[in-house]
Amino acid sequence: MYICKYISPLGAITIASHSGKSLCGLWFEGQKYFGGNILCGNISEISEKSSLPVFEQTADWLDIYFGGGIPKFTPEIEITDTPFRKAVWENLLKIPYGETVTYGDIANDIGAKTLESSPRAVGSAVGRNPVSLIIPCHRVVGANGALTGYAGGIDRKEKLLLMEKTREPIV
Repeated sequence: MYICKYISPLGAITIASHSGKSLCGLWFEGQKYFGGNILCGNISEISEKSSLPVFEQTADWLDIYFGGGIPKFTPEIEITDTPFRKAVWENLLKIPYGETVTYGDIANDIGAKTLESSPRAVGSAVGRNPVSLIIPCHRVVGANGALTGYAGGIDRKEKLLLMEKTREPIV
């Protein structure tokens, strides 16, 4: 397991890769579910290594994103989890920059493919997204447009959406 740190305007980010060729994690420090099941286990098997190509590509993606641009590429991602969670995360990748969808929208889309879909189940899967930002879980809002449930914190979610200009500032 390899990790590296990235310092963003919204706090430190840990990036992880099992193979060194694809991402398996990207979390804000202190985020709920930080590391998930990925960083659990023998800490001696984790190496900090920022020079891996996947980490350099991810840092380039983050530089573009936090610089106000829209990255035109996605670093390779390799995640293992339940088929339902993976279906939710694949659905998140379809949400365009600057747009939001509701948990119910995703449940309806996934519901056409599986019976276990509900907004609550989708919310649970969204909250456990192991590759924050790149898999844009911050673009999912409540049925009434309210900011709900972001593992990185509602303040960060609001800042990310404002950065993408999807919401008006809350006064």
